[in-house]
Amino acid sequence: MVKKYVVSPHGGRGGHPDIASALRAAAARGRAARVEIAPGHYEERLVVRGEVELVALGEPGSVVVSRPRGTVLDALGTVAVRGLVLVGRGADAGVVDCQGGALVLDRVEVRAHDAVSVHVRPHAAATLTDCLFRFGRVVFAGSAGHVERCRFADSADNALAVIENARVTVRASRVDGARVHGVRVSDAWAHLTGCEVTGTEKAALMADTRAELTVEDCTVEAVHMAALAFIEQSGGSVRGLRVTDAENGVLVASGADPSVHGSVFADCRDTGVHVQDAGRGTFDDCEILGAGNVGILSTRGGAPRVTGCRVSGGNVGIAVTDKARGRFARTAVMDLTGVALRVWDESKAVFEQMRVERCPFGLETRGNGGTTAELTDTTVHDFAMAAVAAVGQSRATLERVRAERGLLGFSAGEEAQLHLRDCGVSGATAGGALAHGSARLVAVNLDVAGAESFGVCVTGSAYLDVAHSRFDGCGATGMRFDGSGGGRLVECSVTGTGATAVQHNGRVDLTTLRTTLPVVRIAEPAAAPASVVNNYYGPVFHSAVHHAQLAWNNSQVVQQQTDRSDEDGAGR
Repeated sequence: MVKKYVVSPHGGRGGHPDIASALRAAAARGRAARVEIAPGHYEERLVVRGEVELVALGEPGSVVVSRPRGTVLDALGTVAVRGLVLVGRGADAGVVDCQGGALVLDRVEVRAHDAVSVHVRPHAAATLTDCLFRFGRVVFAGSAGHVERCRFADSADNALAVIENARVTVRASRVDGARVHGVRVSDAWAHLTGCEVTGTEKAALMADTRAELTVEDCTVEAVHMAALAFIEQSGGSVRGLRVTDAENGVLVASGADPSVHGSVFADCRDTGVHVQDAGRGTFDDCEILGAGNVGILSTRGGAPRVTGCRVSGGNVGIAVTDKARGRFARTAVMDLTGVALRVWDESKAVFEQMRVERCPFGLETRGNGGTTAELTDTTVHDFAMAAVAAVGQSRATLERVRAERGLLGFSAGEEAQLHLRDCGVSGATAGGALAHGSARLVAVNLDVAGAESFGVCVTGSAYLDVAHSRFDGCGATGMRFDGSGGGRLVECSVTGTGATAVQHNGRVDLTTLRTTLPVVRIAEPAAAPASVVNNYYGPVFHSAVHHAQLAWNNSQVVQQQTDRSDEDGAGR
Protein backbone atom coordinates (compact mmCIF):
# COMPACT_ATOMS: atom_id res chain seq x y z
CA MET A 1 0.00 0.00 0.00
CA VAL A 2 1.27 3.49 -0.92
CA LYS A 3 1.85 5.85 1.99
CA LYS A 4 0.83 9.48 1.34
CA TYR A 5 2.78 12.50 2.61
CA VAL A 6 1.61 16.12 2.32
CA VAL A 7 3.96 19.09 2.04
CA SER A 8 2.93 22.71 2.63
CA PRO A 9 5.23 25.70 3.07
CA HIS A 10 2.86 26.95 5.80
CA GLY A 11 2.95 23.70 7.68
CA GLY A 12 -0.23 22.14 8.94
CA ARG A 13 -1.52 19.26 10.95
CA GLY A 14 0.23 16.08 9.90
CA GLY A 15 2.07 17.88 7.10
CA HIS A 16 5.70 18.60 6.30
CA PRO A 17 7.10 22.14 5.89
CA ASP A 18 9.41 21.09 3.08
CA ILE A 19 9.79 18.29 0.56
CA ALA A 20 13.07 16.98 1.94
CA SER A 21 11.52 16.20 5.33
CA ALA A 22 8.74 14.25 3.65
CA LEU A 23 11.29 12.30 1.64
CA ARG A 24 13.26 11.46 4.77
CA ALA A 25 10.14 10.19 6.43
CA ALA A 26 9.29 8.07 3.42
CA ALA A 27 12.80 6.62 3.28
CA ALA A 28 12.70 5.73 6.98
CA ARG A 29 9.42 3.85 6.49
CA GLY A 30 10.85 1.95 3.48
CA ARG A 31 7.54 1.69 1.60
CA ALA A 32 6.16 3.09 -1.63
CA ALA A 33 5.33 6.75 -1.05
CA ARG A 34 3.27 9.52 -2.63
CA VAL A 35 4.37 13.03 -1.73
CA GLU A 36 1.72 15.66 -2.48
CA ILE A 37 3.11 19.20 -2.60
CA ALA A 38 1.06 22.35 -2.10
CA PRO A 39 1.69 25.30 -4.44
CA GLY A 40 4.72 27.38 -3.51
CA HIS A 41 8.41 27.97 -4.03
CA TYR A 42 10.74 25.46 -2.36
CA GLU A 43 14.48 26.09 -2.37
CA GLU A 44 16.01 22.72 -1.62
CA ARG A 45 17.70 19.65 -3.04
CA LEU A 46 15.56 16.56 -3.49
CA VAL A 47 17.27 13.22 -2.94
CA VAL A 48 14.78 10.52 -3.86
CA ARG A 49 15.40 6.84 -3.21
CA GLY A 50 13.13 3.89 -3.64
CA GLU A 51 9.58 3.95 -5.00
CA VAL A 52 8.39 7.56 -4.71
CA GLU A 53 5.90 9.78 -6.53
CA LEU A 54 6.16 13.59 -6.26
CA VAL A 55 2.93 15.36 -7.24
CA ALA A 56 1.97 19.03 -7.40
CA LEU A 57 -1.41 19.57 -5.75
CA GLY A 58 -2.18 22.64 -7.86
CA GLU A 59 -1.99 23.18 -11.59
CA PRO A 60 1.22 22.10 -13.35
CA GLY A 61 3.80 24.80 -12.67
CA SER A 62 2.34 25.85 -9.30
CA VAL A 63 5.15 24.10 -7.41
CA VAL A 64 8.66 25.46 -8.05
CA VAL A 65 11.74 23.75 -6.63
CA SER A 66 15.10 25.45 -7.12
CA ARG A 67 18.68 25.76 -5.91
CA PRO A 68 21.26 28.52 -6.48
CA ARG A 69 23.64 25.93 -7.98
CA GLY A 70 23.85 22.20 -8.53
CA THR A 71 21.43 19.31 -8.91
CA VAL A 72 17.83 19.85 -7.81
CA LEU A 73 16.48 16.29 -8.19
CA ASP A 74 18.76 13.30 -7.48
CA ALA A 75 16.78 10.16 -8.31
CA LEU A 76 17.62 6.49 -7.80
CA GLY A 77 14.87 3.92 -7.89
CA THR A 78 11.35 4.03 -9.26
CA VAL A 79 10.61 7.75 -9.22
CA ALA A 80 7.76 9.73 -10.77
CA VAL A 81 7.50 13.54 -10.76
CA ARG A 82 4.29 15.22 -11.90
CA GLY A 83 3.54 18.90 -12.42
CA LEU A 84 6.65 20.42 -10.78
CA VAL A 85 8.97 23.17 -12.03
CA LEU A 86 12.65 22.41 -11.36
CA VAL A 87 15.13 25.29 -11.68
CA GLY A 88 18.91 24.98 -11.40
CA ARG A 89 22.20 26.56 -12.39
CA GLY A 90 25.62 25.14 -13.14
CA ALA A 91 24.49 21.56 -12.62
CA ASP A 92 26.97 19.58 -14.71
CA ALA A 93 25.41 16.35 -13.44
CA GLY A 94 22.00 17.70 -14.41
CA VAL A 95 19.24 19.67 -12.76
CA VAL A 96 17.61 16.24 -12.79
CA ASP A 97 20.14 13.46 -12.27
CA CYS A 98 18.75 9.96 -12.83
CA GLN A 99 21.45 7.73 -11.43
CA GLY A 100 19.59 4.45 -11.86
CA GLY A 101 16.24 2.78 -11.92
CA ALA A 102 13.26 4.21 -13.78
CA LEU A 103 12.33 7.90 -13.80
CA VAL A 104 9.05 9.41 -15.01
CA LEU A 105 8.70 13.15 -15.60
CA ASP A 106 5.13 14.12 -16.45
CA ARG A 107 4.06 17.73 -17.12
CA VAL A 108 7.35 18.89 -15.60
CA GLU A 109 9.24 22.03 -16.55
CA VAL A 110 13.02 22.03 -16.14
CA ARG A 111 14.94 25.29 -16.42
CA ALA A 112 18.65 24.63 -16.63
CA HIS A 113 20.67 27.85 -16.63
CA ASP A 114 24.20 27.02 -17.77
CA ALA A 115 23.52 23.39 -16.96
CA VAL A 116 22.23 20.03 -18.16
CA SER A 117 18.46 19.73 -17.81
CA VAL A 118 18.17 15.97 -17.39
CA HIS A 119 20.95 13.40 -17.23
CA VAL A 120 19.89 9.76 -17.53
CA ARG A 121 22.89 7.62 -16.67
CA PRO A 122 23.92 4.18 -17.96
CA HIS A 123 21.49 1.32 -17.30
CA ALA A 124 18.79 3.72 -16.13
CA ALA A 125 15.54 4.48 -17.96
CA ALA A 126 13.43 7.61 -18.20
CA THR A 127 10.00 8.44 -19.60
CA LEU A 128 9.36 12.13 -20.32
CA THR A 129 5.82 13.20 -21.26
CA ASP A 130 4.30 16.66 -21.80
CA CYS A 131 7.41 18.34 -20.40
CA LEU A 132 9.18 21.61 -21.14
CA PHE A 133 12.98 21.79 -21.05
CA ARG A 134 14.47 25.26 -21.26
CA PHE A 135 18.08 26.35 -21.81
CA GLY A 136 19.83 23.06 -21.00
CA ARG A 137 20.11 19.75 -22.82
CA VAL A 138 18.60 16.38 -22.05
CA VAL A 139 21.19 13.58 -22.13
CA PHE A 140 20.58 9.85 -22.39
CA ALA A 141 23.98 8.17 -21.91
CA GLY A 142 23.95 4.39 -22.16
CA SER A 143 20.34 4.43 -20.99
CA ALA A 144 16.84 3.88 -22.34
CA GLY A 145 14.17 6.46 -22.81
CA HIS A 146 10.82 7.47 -24.20
CA VAL A 147 10.01 11.13 -24.90
CA GLU A 148 6.52 12.18 -25.93
CA ARG A 149 4.83 15.56 -26.49
CA CYS A 150 7.78 17.45 -25.00
CA ARG A 151 9.26 20.78 -25.95
CA PHE A 152 12.95 21.69 -25.90
CA ALA A 153 13.49 25.46 -26.03
CA ASP A 154 16.59 27.66 -26.38
CA SER A 155 19.15 25.04 -25.46
CA ALA A 156 22.69 26.40 -25.22
CA ASP A 157 23.95 23.05 -26.56
CA ASN A 158 22.25 20.08 -28.15
CA ALA A 159 18.62 20.02 -27.09
CA LEU A 160 18.54 16.22 -26.86
CA ALA A 161 21.64 14.00 -26.86
CA VAL A 162 21.42 10.23 -27.23
CA ILE A 163 24.91 8.82 -26.73
CA GLU A 164 26.99 5.84 -25.60
CA ASN A 165 24.72 3.06 -26.83
CA ALA A 166 21.54 4.60 -25.47
CA ARG A 167 18.16 3.69 -27.00
CA VAL A 168 15.49 6.42 -27.11
CA THR A 169 12.18 6.96 -28.86
CA VAL A 170 10.85 10.50 -29.36
CA ARG A 171 7.27 11.20 -30.42
CA ALA A 172 5.31 14.38 -31.22
CA SER A 173 7.94 16.65 -29.66
CA ARG A 174 9.35 20.04 -30.66
CA VAL A 175 12.79 21.64 -30.56
CA ASP A 176 13.19 25.42 -30.88
CA GLY A 177 16.38 27.48 -31.07
CA ALA A 178 19.12 25.04 -30.01
CA ARG A 179 22.60 26.56 -30.28
CA VAL A 180 24.07 23.30 -31.62
CA HIS A 181 21.92 20.34 -32.75
CA GLY A 182 18.26 19.75 -32.09
CA VAL A 183 18.79 16.00 -31.63
CA ARG A 184 22.22 14.39 -31.68
CA VAL A 185 22.59 10.61 -31.81
CA SER A 186 26.16 9.38 -31.35
CA ASP A 187 27.08 5.70 -31.14
CA ALA A 188 23.47 5.10 -30.12
CA TRP A 189 19.96 4.41 -31.44
CA ALA A 190 17.03 6.79 -31.70
CA HIS A 191 13.62 6.77 -33.36
CA LEU A 192 11.82 10.11 -33.97
CA THR A 193 8.18 10.25 -35.05
CA GLY A 194 6.04 13.32 -35.70
CA CYS A 195 8.58 15.80 -34.32
CA GLU A 196 9.32 19.43 -35.28
CA VAL A 197 12.69 21.16 -35.18
CA THR A 198 13.32 24.82 -35.94
CA GLY A 199 16.01 27.46 -35.48
CA THR A 200 19.04 25.27 -34.72
CA GLU A 201 22.49 26.71 -35.47
CA LYS A 202 23.97 23.41 -36.68
CA ALA A 203 22.40 20.29 -38.15
CA ALA A 204 18.89 19.96 -36.76
CA LEU A 205 19.10 16.16 -36.57
CA MET A 206 22.60 14.69 -36.35
CA ALA A 207 23.71 11.03 -36.46
CA ASP A 208 27.43 10.38 -35.95
CA THR A 209 29.86 7.68 -34.82
CA ARG A 210 27.98 4.66 -36.18
CA ALA A 211 24.65 5.87 -34.87
CA GLU A 212 21.32 4.44 -36.02
CA LEU A 213 18.68 7.13 -36.50
CA THR A 214 15.13 6.59 -37.73
CA VAL A 215 13.02 9.63 -38.62
CA GLU A 216 9.33 9.39 -39.55
CA ASP A 217 6.89 12.17 -40.46
CA CYS A 218 9.00 14.95 -38.97
CA THR A 219 9.37 18.62 -39.95
CA VAL A 220 12.49 20.81 -39.96
CA GLU A 221 12.21 24.53 -40.68
CA ALA A 222 14.47 27.60 -40.73
CA VAL A 223 17.74 26.07 -39.54
CA HIS A 224 21.17 27.57 -40.16
CA MET A 225 22.92 24.41 -41.40
CA ALA A 226 21.70 21.00 -42.56
CA ALA A 227 18.28 19.79 -41.58
CA LEU A 228 19.53 16.21 -41.28
CA ALA A 229 23.12 14.91 -41.20
CA PHE A 230 24.49 11.37 -41.23
CA ILE A 231 28.27 11.12 -40.78
CA GLU A 232 30.96 8.74 -39.51
CA GLN A 233 29.45 5.45 -40.75
CA SER A 234 26.01 6.19 -39.36
CA GLY A 235 22.85 4.82 -40.90
CA GLY A 236 19.13 4.65 -40.47
CA SER A 237 15.88 5.31 -42.20
CA VAL A 238 14.10 8.56 -43.00
CA ARG A 239 10.50 8.60 -44.20
CA GLY A 240 8.05 11.47 -44.63
CA LEU A 241 10.50 14.20 -43.57
CA ARG A 242 9.66 17.73 -44.74
CA VAL A 243 12.42 20.35 -44.76
CA THR A 244 11.99 24.05 -45.48
CA ASP A 245 14.68 26.76 -45.43
CA ALA A 246 17.82 24.86 -44.45
CA GLU A 247 21.33 25.23 -45.85
CA ASN A 248 21.25 21.56 -46.89
CA GLY A 249 18.23 19.30 -46.73
CA VAL A 250 20.21 16.18 -45.89
CA LEU A 251 24.00 15.86 -45.61
CA VAL A 252 25.71 12.45 -45.85
CA ALA A 253 29.47 12.08 -45.34
CA SER A 254 32.36 9.92 -44.11
CA GLY A 255 30.97 6.47 -44.86
CA ALA A 256 27.40 7.04 -43.68
CA ASP A 257 24.68 5.14 -45.57
CA PRO A 258 21.08 6.11 -44.70
CA SER A 259 17.86 5.35 -46.58
CA VAL A 260 15.63 8.35 -47.29
CA HIS A 261 12.11 7.78 -48.64
CA GLY A 262 9.13 9.95 -49.47
CA SER A 263 10.62 13.18 -48.14
CA VAL A 264 10.45 16.79 -49.32
CA PHE A 265 13.33 19.28 -49.26
CA ALA A 266 12.00 22.74 -50.16
CA ASP A 267 13.84 26.05 -50.56
CA CYS A 268 17.18 24.82 -49.28
CA ARG A 269 19.69 27.62 -49.59
CA ASP A 270 22.51 25.46 -50.99
CA THR A 271 21.60 21.82 -51.71
CA GLY A 272 18.62 19.58 -51.18
CA VAL A 273 20.62 16.32 -50.95
CA HIS A 274 24.38 16.63 -50.34
CA VAL A 275 26.59 13.50 -50.35
CA GLN A 276 30.37 13.77 -49.93
CA ASP A 277 33.55 12.18 -48.53
CA ALA A 278 32.68 8.51 -49.21
CA GLY A 279 29.10 9.01 -48.05
CA ARG A 280 26.50 6.85 -49.74
CA GLY A 281 22.76 6.70 -49.18
CA THR A 282 19.59 5.56 -50.92
CA PHE A 283 17.06 8.25 -51.85
CA ASP A 284 13.69 7.13 -53.13
CA ASP A 285 10.50 9.03 -54.01
CA CYS A 286 11.82 12.36 -52.70
CA GLU A 287 11.14 15.91 -53.90
CA ILE A 288 13.74 18.68 -54.03
CA LEU A 289 12.10 22.03 -54.69
CA GLY A 290 13.83 25.36 -55.33
CA ALA A 291 17.35 24.51 -54.15
CA GLY A 292 19.55 27.61 -54.23
CA ASN A 293 22.57 25.88 -55.79
CA VAL A 294 22.17 22.14 -56.55
CA GLY A 295 19.19 19.88 -56.02
CA ILE A 296 21.20 16.66 -55.54
CA LEU A 297 24.99 16.94 -55.17
CA SER A 298 27.49 14.08 -55.01
CA THR A 299 31.04 15.34 -54.51
CA ARG A 300 34.47 14.37 -53.14
CA GLY A 301 33.94 10.62 -53.36
CA GLY A 302 30.22 10.54 -52.62
CA ALA A 303 28.17 7.70 -54.13
CA PRO A 304 24.38 8.04 -53.68
CA ARG A 305 21.66 5.88 -55.21
CA VAL A 306 18.64 7.94 -56.31
CA THR A 307 15.37 6.49 -57.61
CA GLY A 308 11.97 7.95 -58.38
CA CYS A 309 12.75 11.48 -57.22
CA ARG A 310 11.70 14.89 -58.54
CA VAL A 311 13.91 17.99 -58.74
CA SER A 312 12.30 21.26 -59.78
CA GLY A 313 13.17 24.93 -59.55
CA GLY A 314 16.56 26.31 -58.63
CA ASN A 315 19.87 26.32 -60.50
CA VAL A 316 21.40 22.85 -61.09
CA GLY A 317 19.39 19.65 -60.80
CA ILE A 318 21.88 16.81 -60.20
CA ALA A 319 25.65 17.36 -60.00
CA VAL A 320 28.36 14.71 -59.63
CA THR A 321 31.74 16.40 -59.16
CA ASP A 322 35.28 15.97 -57.85
CA LYS A 323 35.82 12.20 -58.18
CA ALA A 324 32.34 11.31 -57.01
CA ARG A 325 29.90 8.68 -58.28
CA GLY A 326 26.16 8.22 -58.43
CA ARG A 327 23.33 6.15 -59.89
CA PHE A 328 20.10 7.92 -60.74
CA ALA A 329 16.93 6.31 -62.09
CA ARG A 330 13.33 7.28 -62.86
CA THR A 331 13.93 10.85 -61.74
CA ALA A 332 12.40 14.03 -63.19
CA VAL A 333 14.38 17.28 -63.39
CA MET A 334 12.54 20.38 -64.53
CA ASP A 335 12.25 24.17 -64.56
CA LEU A 336 15.84 25.04 -63.72
CA THR A 337 17.89 28.12 -64.60
CA GLY A 338 21.06 26.11 -65.27
CA VAL A 339 21.95 22.48 -65.98
CA ALA A 340 19.74 19.48 -65.30
CA LEU A 341 22.49 16.84 -65.03
CA ARG A 342 26.17 17.67 -64.48
CA VAL A 343 29.18 15.33 -64.34
CA TRP A 344 32.56 17.00 -63.77
CA ASP A 345 36.16 16.33 -62.74
CA GLU A 346 36.89 12.58 -62.82
CA SER A 347 33.38 11.68 -61.65
CA LYS A 348 31.26 8.81 -62.92
CA ALA A 349 27.48 8.83 -63.10
CA VAL A 350 24.79 6.56 -64.50
CA PHE A 351 21.38 8.01 -65.38
CA GLU A 352 18.47 5.74 -66.34
CA GLN A 353 14.88 6.55 -67.29
CA MET A 354 15.26 10.24 -66.56
CA ARG A 355 12.91 13.02 -67.63
CA VAL A 356 14.31 16.52 -68.17
CA GLU A 357 12.00 19.42 -68.98
CA ARG A 358 12.47 23.16 -69.41
CA CYS A 359 16.14 23.40 -68.50
CA PRO A 360 18.77 25.28 -70.58
CA PHE A 361 21.04 22.22 -70.65
CA GLY A 362 20.16 18.57 -70.17
CA LEU A 363 23.39 16.67 -69.50
CA GLU A 364 26.75 18.43 -69.22
CA THR A 365 30.07 16.59 -68.84
CA ARG A 366 33.48 18.21 -68.33
CA GLY A 367 36.85 16.98 -67.15
CA ASN A 368 39.65 14.61 -68.05
CA GLY A 369 39.31 11.11 -69.48
CA GLY A 370 38.22 9.75 -66.12
CA THR A 371 35.00 11.75 -66.32
CA THR A 372 32.22 9.50 -67.66
CA ALA A 373 28.46 9.62 -67.87
CA GLU A 374 25.90 7.09 -69.08
CA LEU A 375 22.41 8.26 -70.01
CA THR A 376 19.76 5.76 -71.10
CA ASP A 377 16.01 5.69 -71.76
CA THR A 378 15.71 9.41 -71.18
CA THR A 379 13.76 12.30 -72.67
CA VAL A 380 14.92 15.93 -72.71
CA HIS A 381 12.17 18.42 -73.57
CA ASP A 382 12.16 22.17 -74.16
CA PHE A 383 15.85 22.91 -73.56
CA ALA A 384 17.11 26.40 -74.32
CA MET A 385 20.70 25.44 -75.27
CA ALA A 386 21.77 21.79 -75.65
CA ALA A 387 20.23 18.52 -74.58
CA VAL A 388 23.70 16.99 -74.07
CA ALA A 389 27.07 18.77 -74.13
CA ALA A 390 30.40 16.99 -73.52
CA VAL A 391 33.64 19.02 -73.30
CA GLY A 392 37.20 18.62 -72.08
CA GLN A 393 38.27 14.99 -72.36
CA SER A 394 35.09 13.65 -70.81
CA ARG A 395 33.19 10.69 -72.24
CA ALA A 396 29.41 10.43 -72.46
CA THR A 397 27.44 7.42 -73.65
CA LEU A 398 23.79 7.84 -74.60
CA GLU A 399 21.33 5.08 -75.42
CA ARG A 400 17.68 5.60 -76.31
CA VAL A 401 17.77 9.30 -75.53
CA ARG A 402 15.27 11.68 -77.14
CA ALA A 403 15.84 15.43 -77.37
CA GLU A 404 12.81 17.49 -78.34
CA ARG A 405 12.34 21.22 -78.87
CA GLY A 406 15.56 23.06 -78.18
CA LEU A 407 18.52 24.80 -79.79
CA LEU A 408 20.98 21.91 -80.26
CA GLY A 409 20.49 18.21 -79.59
CA PHE A 410 23.89 16.66 -78.87
CA SER A 411 27.29 18.36 -78.75
CA ALA A 412 30.89 17.20 -78.23
CA GLY A 413 33.71 19.72 -77.99
CA GLU A 414 37.42 20.09 -77.27
CA GLU A 415 38.70 16.49 -76.87
CA ALA A 416 35.49 14.92 -75.56
CA GLN A 417 33.93 11.69 -76.80
CA LEU A 418 30.19 11.33 -77.28
CA HIS A 419 28.64 7.97 -78.16
CA LEU A 420 25.00 7.76 -79.28
CA ARG A 421 22.92 4.66 -79.85
CA ASP A 422 19.25 4.63 -80.81
CA CYS A 423 18.93 8.34 -80.04
CA GLY A 424 16.82 11.02 -81.68
CA VAL A 425 16.41 14.78 -82.00
CA SER A 426 13.29 16.62 -83.14
CA GLY A 427 12.34 20.27 -83.34
CA ALA A 428 15.87 21.66 -82.89
CA THR A 429 16.17 25.30 -83.93
CA ALA A 430 19.88 24.93 -84.76
CA GLY A 431 20.77 21.29 -85.35
CA GLY A 432 20.73 17.70 -84.26
CA ALA A 433 24.37 17.01 -83.36
CA LEU A 434 27.61 19.00 -83.37
CA ALA A 435 31.23 17.90 -83.04
CA HIS A 436 33.79 20.69 -82.69
CA GLY A 437 37.37 21.19 -81.59
CA SER A 438 39.04 17.79 -81.80
CA ALA A 439 36.13 15.86 -80.32
CA ARG A 440 34.89 12.47 -81.47
CA LEU A 441 31.19 11.77 -82.01
CA VAL A 442 30.04 8.19 -82.71
CA ALA A 443 26.39 7.52 -83.50
CA VAL A 444 24.42 4.41 -84.39
CA ASN A 445 20.74 4.68 -85.28
CA LEU A 446 20.61 8.43 -84.80
CA ASP A 447 17.36 9.99 -85.99
CA VAL A 448 17.22 13.78 -86.54
CA ALA A 449 13.95 15.26 -87.76
CA GLY A 450 12.91 18.83 -88.43
CA ALA A 451 16.12 20.61 -87.46
CA GLU A 452 15.89 24.15 -88.77
CA SER A 453 19.56 24.25 -89.81
CA PHE A 454 21.58 21.00 -89.93
CA GLY A 455 21.22 17.39 -88.97
CA VAL A 456 24.84 16.98 -87.92
CA CYS A 457 27.78 19.37 -88.18
CA VAL A 458 31.55 18.86 -87.82
CA THR A 459 33.96 21.77 -87.34
CA GLY A 460 37.60 22.19 -86.41
CA SER A 461 39.41 18.86 -86.49
CA ALA A 462 36.57 16.84 -84.93
CA TYR A 463 35.72 13.35 -86.17
CA LEU A 464 32.28 11.92 -86.86
CA ASP A 465 31.41 8.23 -87.20
CA VAL A 466 27.73 7.72 -88.01
CA ALA A 467 26.02 4.48 -88.96
CA HIS A 468 22.44 3.50 -89.84
CA SER A 469 21.15 6.99 -89.14
CA ARG A 470 18.45 9.16 -90.67
CA PHE A 471 18.25 12.91 -91.17
CA ASP A 472 14.86 14.15 -92.32
CA GLY A 473 13.55 17.62 -93.02
CA CYS A 474 16.66 19.54 -91.96
CA GLY A 475 16.24 23.14 -93.13
CA ALA A 476 19.71 23.84 -94.57
CA THR A 477 21.64 20.58 -94.83
CA GLY A 478 21.58 17.04 -93.52
CA MET A 479 25.29 17.01 -92.76
CA ARG A 480 28.01 19.63 -92.86
CA PHE A 481 31.76 19.13 -92.53
CA ASP A 482 33.85 22.29 -92.06
CA GLY A 483 37.49 22.98 -91.37
CA SER A 484 39.68 19.88 -91.25
CA GLY A 485 37.02 17.73 -89.61
CA GLY A 486 36.24 14.40 -91.18
CA GLY A 487 34.37 11.23 -90.67
CA ARG A 488 32.64 8.13 -91.91
CA LEU A 489 29.01 7.53 -92.87
CA VAL A 490 27.67 3.99 -93.05
CA GLU A 491 24.18 3.31 -94.40
CA CYS A 492 22.86 6.79 -93.64
CA SER A 493 20.03 8.64 -95.35
CA VAL A 494 19.10 12.28 -95.83
CA THR A 495 15.51 13.07 -96.86
CA GLY A 496 13.22 16.06 -97.05
CA THR A 497 13.21 19.30 -99.00
CA GLY A 498 16.31 20.97 -97.58
CA ALA A 499 18.86 22.70 -99.80
CA THR A 500 21.55 19.99 -99.67
CA ALA A 501 22.07 16.51 -98.29
CA VAL A 502 25.73 16.98 -97.41
CA GLN A 503 28.13 19.91 -97.48
CA HIS A 504 31.60 18.47 -97.04
CA ASN A 505 35.27 19.26 -97.25
CA GLY A 506 36.37 16.03 -98.93
CA ARG A 507 37.41 14.39 -95.66
CA VAL A 508 34.33 12.20 -95.17
CA ASP A 509 33.44 8.82 -96.67
CA LEU A 510 30.03 9.12 -98.39
CA THR A 511 29.99 5.84 -100.29
CA THR A 512 26.91 4.40 -98.56
CA LEU A 513 24.90 7.61 -98.26
CA ARG A 514 21.31 7.40 -99.51
CA THR A 515 19.73 10.67 -100.64
CA THR A 516 18.06 12.42 -103.55
CA LEU A 517 19.31 15.84 -102.43
CA PRO A 518 22.53 17.47 -103.72
CA VAL A 519 25.91 16.69 -102.19
CA VAL A 520 28.12 19.79 -102.29
CA ARG A 521 31.87 20.00 -101.88
CA ILE A 522 32.86 23.06 -99.86
CA ALA A 523 35.81 24.99 -101.28
CA GLU A 524 38.51 25.17 -98.67
CA PRO A 525 39.68 28.72 -97.93
CA ALA A 526 42.94 29.76 -99.57
CA ALA A 527 45.98 29.28 -97.43
CA ALA A 528 47.10 32.40 -95.64
CA PRO A 529 50.31 33.93 -97.04
CA ALA A 530 53.45 32.81 -95.31
CA SER A 531 54.74 35.27 -92.78
CA VAL A 532 58.30 36.44 -93.47
CA VAL A 533 60.39 37.32 -90.48
CA ASN A 534 63.82 38.99 -91.01
CA ASN A 535 66.12 38.44 -88.09
CA TYR A 536 69.07 40.80 -88.54
CA TYR A 537 72.25 40.39 -86.51
CA GLY A 538 72.53 44.01 -85.53
CA PRO A 539 70.47 47.21 -85.77
CA VAL A 540 68.44 48.19 -88.84
CA PHE A 541 67.82 51.90 -89.54
CA HIS A 542 65.03 53.18 -91.75
CA SER A 543 66.00 56.88 -91.57
CA ALA A 544 68.96 59.07 -90.64
CA VAL A 545 70.22 58.69 -87.10
CA HIS A 546 72.46 61.30 -85.42
CA HIS A 547 74.59 61.20 -82.26
CA ALA A 548 73.80 57.48 -81.58
CA GLN A 549 75.99 55.32 -79.38
CA LEU A 550 75.55 51.61 -80.16
CA ALA A 551 76.91 48.41 -78.71
CA TRP A 552 75.89 44.76 -79.16
CA ASN A 553 77.45 41.39 -78.53
CA ASN A 554 79.57 42.92 -75.74
CA SER A 555 79.87 41.75 -72.19
CA GLN A 556 81.11 45.18 -71.03
CA VAL A 557 80.37 48.68 -72.32
CA VAL A 558 82.16 51.97 -71.45
CA GLN A 559 80.23 55.10 -72.40
CA GLN A 560 81.90 58.58 -72.79
CA GLN A 561 80.20 61.89 -73.59
CA THR A 562 82.15 64.39 -75.80
CA ASP A 563 81.27 68.08 -75.53
CA ARG A 564 79.93 69.40 -78.84
CA SER A 565 82.18 72.50 -78.66
CA ASP A 566 85.12 70.33 -79.68
CA GLU A 567 83.33 69.36 -82.85
CA ASP A 568 81.85 72.60 -84.16
CA GLY A 569 84.42 75.10 -82.79
CA ALA A 570 81.94 76.94 -80.61
CA GLY A 571 83.12 78.29 -77.26
CA ARG A 572 81.85 77.04 -73.96
